[in-house]
Amino acid sequence: MIRGCDTITQTSVHWDPKSVIKEIVASGCQEDPFYVVDLGEVVRRWQKWNLLMPRVKPYYAVKCNNDMMILKTLAALGAGFDCASQQEIKMVRSLGVSSDRIIFAHPVKIVPDISYASAVNVERMTFDSEMELRKIKHHMPHAKLVIRIRSDALKADHPLGIKFGCDPFTEAPKLLEIAAQMDLQVIGVSFHVGSGVQEFESYGRAMRRAAEVFHKAASLGHCCTLLDIGGGFPGTRDNSIEKIAYVVNKELEMSFPDDVEVSSEYEHETVTTSTMYFINDGVYGSFGDRIYDSKKYFPELLLPRSSAPVPCSIWGPTADALDLVVPAAALPRLRVGDWLLFRDMGAYSMVLAKTFNGCPVPAVKMYYVEEELWYGVEMFLV
Repeated sequence: MIRGCDTITQTSVHWDPKSVIKEIVASGCQEDPFYVVDLGEVVRRWQKWNLLMPRVKPYYAVKCNNDMMILKTLAALGAGFDCASQQEIKMVRSLGVSSDRIIFAHPVKIVPDISYASAVNVERMTFDSEMELRKIKHHMPHAKLVIRIRSDALKADHPLGIKFGCDPFTEAPKLLEIAAQMDLQVIGVSFHVGSGVQEFESYGRAMRRAAEVFHKAASLGHCCTLLDIGGGFPGTRDNSIEKIAYVVNKELEMSFPDDVEVSSEYEHETVTTSTMYFINDGVYGSFGDRIYDSKKYFPELLLPRSSAPVPCSIWGPTADALDLVVPAAALPRLRVGDWLLFRDMGAYSMVLAKTFNGCPVPAVKMYYVEEELWYGVEMFLV
């Protein structure tokens, strides 16, 4: 099936993608780049997962590939869906997937997305900070919360702990206490050891830490029944999840009773500042030059404040740990709703922008020019 087509070609035998590609190219009518999607591989991997880890329900991370035919296939198989934005939730719900099969697994959410989740009854969502609890309390107090802890693999190609996850020993107990004081319901624990993990015991270590958080939560009156073991599982043909499955199954048997629901995702820079700010644009939007050309950005507070500047870092809105806009800056203490100004934008920042994670691409709100500069130009505009 060529990506973008509405039809699926069915065969009585396994069809090698390379053979399909050869036929398309040999037809002589294809000059543009194209995809061939083997939906059978999606089904086979689903079956293998359920065979190896029957207690772990896969929640497909929409951010990794939001092709509608793949989403339809997984929806038909009964998969859950890991969404990180309002747009991703809308895509999944458009397929008829019920809200209880969706988890809003972004620890830092914008207010409109929280309100939308509330409106469509997507109740499960993650958090890792007091500020997030306050937003949820105000806009969706009936949410079923999953606390995300940090437990990084010792060796991973793509660590996520630099952006998300609270310390399971120092921060998690405090956040659980705050949630209890706010009368918010914490129903589970999540973690993500990183992608491209080369140290499989990291899953066992993270699960043991999660078990400790379960016990702390119970002592505060929370009833935890969900464990989300994140993602990072190998997906290439020369890798397998057998070794990870062994570690996960062993730890589940030792630390988590059968009535605990277990889910997972189906699929660097060192920051020394203590204050992390999240904005609603990032390196997949206007700040792509940060990745492509190592460009540096210098944020300004739109409405100046007299308080002394403090060290901070500024992060984009996606669930990717690479979405770091400013590794180190000094700004007055910011509040939710403050606007930041970035000057000298435009070249490449607009044309490279993508809608990764369902985050919208910034639009031009206004064009303006001084009259004396515009004189003699407008007559040439059609």
